[in-house]
Amino acid sequence: MAPRDCGSVTVFVVYLIAMPLLYVPPLFGARWRNVLRRMSLYESIAKPLFFRMDPEDAHERVMRLIRTGLLRAPEFKSPRLEQTLFGVQFANPLGLAAGFDKNAVALAQWSNFGFGFVEIGTVTMLAQPGNPRPRLFRLPEDHALINRMGFNNDGAETVAARMQGLKPTIPFGINLGKSKVTPLEEAAADYEGSFKLLNGFGDYFVINVSSPNTPGLRELQDRGPLEEIIAKMKAVNAARPLFVKVAPDLEFAALDEVIKLAHDSGLTGIIATNTTLSRAGLSHDPGEAGGLSGAPLKSRALEFMRHLAGSCEPNMVLIGVGGIESGDDLYDRIQAGAHLCQLYTGWIYGGPHLIPKALTRLDERMRQAGIDDLKALRKAQP
Repeated sequence: MAPRDCGSVTVFVVYLIAMPLLYVPPLFGARWRNVLRRMSLYESIAKPLFFRMDPEDAHERVMRLIRTGLLRAPEFKSPRLEQTLFGVQFANPLGLAAGFDKNAVALAQWSNFGFGFVEIGTVTMLAQPGNPRPRLFRLPEDHALINRMGFNNDGAETVAARMQGLKPTIPFGINLGKSKVTPLEEAAADYEGSFKLLNGFGDYFVINVSSPNTPGLRELQDRGPLEEIIAKMKAVNAARPLFVKVAPDLEFAALDEVIKLAHDSGLTGIIATNTTLSRAGLSHDPGEAGGLSGAPLKSRALEFMRHLAGSCEPNMVLIGVGGIESGDDLYDRIQAGAHLCQLYTGWIYGGPHLIPKALTRLDERMRQAGIDDLKALRKAQP
């Protein structure tokens, strides 16, 4: 067996044995549960093993483990964190961003980690392998990732078939992108085709026109092309909650055009932001092409949220993503105007316990500030 395979098996064994002891209600008493938690198995054992593997290989192993249903984190609930948006009840405002579960293979398991919602995808009309590997790179010293995945996914038809009969216990969205082989002038029909196949699933849909890893895709953020995509999708089903996801590299003047179109077209909301082409905030530039996510994106994403909150009508639902890795980040993003938040890179670095830990901190800060609900937090002055 190759050394790399040995490492994978070791990681599997560690997770299979250790993580259930930490997160599944065990047979041991409270004293031993606390001891196990203090050991921080993810930080001391699992994370170092995973980080010795190729990032994409590690991701595939983690997804297999998650699908077993054995892994979970302690649940945290508080009435302060509950809210209803666009007719959907959210137990808490923290979700898993698109890109982690591209093909909805673990859709029934995400509630095990304490997420308030999850977004699958990005799904394209046509199945596609994505860009050549390697295409995912860790930057541990910066708590960041660079990816140039290129919307690798099984295609809308296969994903739709996989979701038949599934009944997730938390809300979920479906993120849609353009197939790489589809010309830009035919993009609207491509999104329409995906939406037709997936329309019967999910609590909301996202038009992803902001990934930097599909050639020409960001041109679809311009008013003309984006307006055509929205019109095609609304012709299929105008009642479905529909969001657009924007790039952090937009100038505010261009963002304002997207905001105006979102209002004019009756979109449910805006997600800010996708990954960035900027390398600002890195301790060093590794010279890899692709979109940067994680902690270096935090300040720009927060700036975007404040601009959106100051420019959008109150009924526009705003989802904040980019650089969120703690309860304090969550508090700041909601205070800046976000109704919901998502993370991806922060979960990779923080581990399974991050969600309940962040929610506990958010609830604690709200209690200390005398804030009773998330709506009041959005109105609170920093």
